[in-house]
Amino acid sequence: MQTLLRACCHMEIDMIQFVEDLMERAKKLGKTIALAEGFDIRAVKAAEMLTQKGVCKVVLIGNEQEIKSQFPEVNLDGVRFDDPRTSDNREQYADTLYELRKAKGMTREQALNVVTDNNMFYACVALKRGDVDGVVGGAVFSSADVSRAAFQVIKAAPGISSVSSCFVMVPPEDFKYKKYPAYIFSDCAVIPYPTDSQLKDIVVAAADSAKKICHVEPKVAMLSFSTKGSAKHESIDKVQSAYNMVKAEYPDLTVDGELQLDASIVDSVAKQKAGDSPVAGQANVLVFPNLDAGNIGYKLAQRFGNCMAIGPIMQGLALPVNDLSRGCVAEDIAAVAAITALQSVKE
Repeated sequence: MQTLLRACCHMEIDMIQFVEDLMERAKKLGKTIALAEGFDIRAVKAAEMLTQKGVCKVVLIGNEQEIKSQFPEVNLDGVRFDDPRTSDNREQYADTLYELRKAKGMTREQALNVVTDNNMFYACVALKRGDVDGVVGGAVFSSADVSRAAFQVIKAAPGISSVSSCFVMVPPEDFKYKKYPAYIFSDCAVIPYPTDSQLKDIVVAAADSAKKICHVEPKVAMLSFSTKGSAKHESIDKVQSAYNMVKAEYPDLTVDGELQLDASIVDSVAKQKAGDSPVAGQANVLVFPNLDAGNIGYKLAQRFGNCMAIGPIMQGLALPVNDLSRGCVAEDIAAVAAITALQSVKE
């Protein structure tokens, strides 16, 4: 995730305002977010920030006395603590994990050891049982650690087979084609070469991200190097197949494809290449055909276009769990916690 603290020196006011708006919207929900890495100063400072601003209720996973003695300079009034080693929930959480994983060979004793020793699994089981509304980790834990706990405990949302990711891209004020405060780019971090079915899942999850995070009605462009049959290739066939799947299963979703990037966001090109499209020239969700295009695309927008990139944000899970960059700072964690709270809202 682009570090918000370092970026603020160069950000325009509207970019800062977008993050503040995220937090204000989250504040109205009263959600409880678990920060899995209570032993890390960045998570502890984020807990202080979130609590003082009233963005969400915070549960730090870790021992209260150890955390407070290690970080005496941080004001943790109002922050809850949950220590997996001594919690009254430990046995119940072990039962839950055992039931989820026994078909894969996990024993009850192994389940108890996992929830006792692994903060990410403990936090995800808390989420599964409804004791918190979302989980944030990854400042210390690897992406694989975060994903493993999320996939094994939370799993995909109904109707979604493949969990993916998105970046929230906030363009600068002088962006020539700006029509929205922020855009969703997906998938830029998880599925390297999605099948047509996986691409369908990415479209549906990205549209949900646009609603919950960007607070806009999604207009999804399924990107390609072709617009409406202007070229022929098997990769274009896959995008077209995925588009047909989306329209068959989600007829009310505003989506079109295949579209080139310029036809998706530039009015003049849209009129020339896809005049009848409900999305062309107006897209706020860009779904890339593969991870090569998605990862390169968001980095181009970030570095050449001076967009702020927030993410990767996990999407398509039944309940919200989000990863962090290990280079993050407290402000990053706070922003992702706010997004996690917004993701927890049920339609």
